[in-house]
Amino acid sequence: MLAALSIRDIVLIEQAALEFAPGLNVLTGETGAGKSILLDSLGLAAGGAGGPKARTSVRPGATQGSATAIFEVPPDHPACALLAAQEIPAEGEIVLRRTLSADGRSRAFVNDQAVGVGLLKELGAALLEVHGQQDDRGLFDPATHRALLDGFGGLGDVAAQVSARFGAWNAARAELENLKSTAERARAEADFVRAAAAELSDFAPVAGEEEKLAGERALMMNAARIAEDVSAALELVSGERGAESALAQALKKLSRMSEEARKAAALAESALEQAYAQAEEARRELDSLLSRLDTDTGALEKKEERLFALRALARKYGVPPDELPALAQDYAARQDALLGGGDHIRKAEATMIAAREDYLAAARKLSKGRAGAARKLEAAVAAELVPLKLAHARFRVALEALDEDKYAAGGMERVSFEVATVEGAGFGGLTRIASGGELARFSLALKVALAEKSDPAALVFDEVDRGVGGAVADAVGLRLQRLAGTTQVLLVTHSPQVAARAARHFRITRVKDKTRIELLDEAERLEEIARMLSGAAVTDEARAAARRLMAEAAPPGESGAPKKRKRA
Repeated sequence: MLAALSIRDIVLIEQAALEFAPGLNVLTGETGAGKSILLDSLGLAAGGAGGPKARTSVRPGATQGSATAIFEVPPDHPACALLAAQEIPAEGEIVLRRTLSADGRSRAFVNDQAVGVGLLKELGAALLEVHGQQDDRGLFDPATHRALLDGFGGLGDVAAQVSARFGAWNAARAELENLKSTAERARAEADFVRAAAAELSDFAPVAGEEEKLAGERALMMNAARIAEDVSAALELVSGERGAESALAQALKKLSRMSEEARKAAALAESALEQAYAQAEEARRELDSLLSRLDTDTGALEKKEERLFALRALARKYGVPPDELPALAQDYAARQDALLGGGDHIRKAEATMIAAREDYLAAARKLSKGRAGAARKLEAAVAAELVPLKLAHARFRVALEALDEDKYAAGGMERVSFEVATVEGAGFGGLTRIASGGELARFSLALKVALAEKSDPAALVFDEVDRGVGGAVADAVGLRLQRLAGTTQVLLVTHSPQVAARAARHFRITRVKDKTRIELLDEAERLEEIARMLSGAAVTDEARAAARRLMAEAAPPGESGAPKKRKRA
């Protein structure tokens, strides 16, 4: 709820501080006293326009003005979610503050943190709902009508189910389209894929094959010369006069020495043994190499043919030779996908069809519920129109069926509230109501009809009783009081019947070029309501009439006013 409003140097208000109550809060005063300045200042704090060209500007003689609105909110209030998204703590209280310089520049703050005016507007829309001006907010924003109707009809769970099933249907459609696109691309490449898979499979490239073939080719190209050199090296190692024989003789000589001499030559003997072992290993390797040397020209040609074909294949597919085995596997998999793609598409089609049927079943249930809720809401609003001097006005909830390609998470129809203000005229949007007073009263009728499903925003009405009196004004007051039983209401009124029902009553007066605001106690309320009944000269008869109005209007056990007066 709106707990307090503080204003400094805005238009005619030098300084004011108002504390509001739950229920019905009214502002009264003579025409021109500045009642609208309060609502405009509240709008400024909630992100509305301000500056020299707007209705809220800095008071003449001041350099800066400000408006601060304090709201008390529960943790689950929608405004708290907005703050959480911006990492701004709320802790049960939200303070919206707007400063305005004389040159028109403004700054916005939420809980003492500087923010953009856009966030202030979002928060203001969640915390306040203003009626009486030709705007597109609240009830007059067609985008809100579907949720309002669903709330009125208790269709929230069904609507959530429709939204979830639409998401599943959408996902299934996207998956099917993706598979079809993939299949289409595959079909376009089918011949190439099959040819590539066959070619690579027939060639059967092996990882590391190029390096191996290149090494073998180099070896074979020089086989004769290499064989001659290897044979010579082998003779030097293992021939009659080779290293292996010499080392064996040296070890034999040492083995004949005395034990004492062998101890002295132990290191030399160990080194000779190691050298002999290495000579044996060298001989074995040279033998192996000599056996591998192939001087067959036909074998060389085969190696070269395979190597050159491998490199040509790599160039053809634009990959290094070592990546050909992986490429062969990839084309084989793509060929398999061509063969099995139809199965995937058929499964996706079945999933999509099932998801569509699930959505349609839930959406039809929601549509049926909306149709019933629409008739009930129309009847509820119609019952409120005659007492509010809107007898010729007609209200309807238009449910426009959508084409399937327009189905959405919100269902299969567009929901809009429409009105016909003149007998015989066609229906149109709520904003076609030209009179500000009629507009506010129509808003009141709708709000009363929707009261049990009321949203958490405080309601602000600007002269909802404009142009009415007597029984109509009493009907307006009764409905405002009823509405205030479920949500906080703040309004400017000229009607004593409405003012008599206030839980908190403020009087606005103008003294020279300044506006003064008073919170009235019960005695002062009596005088103010009597003034509203009789005019400037308050008579005893007016006081008696005011007393009767207050007695009739006050809820049982409540006086309807504070005992102590506060001035601003």
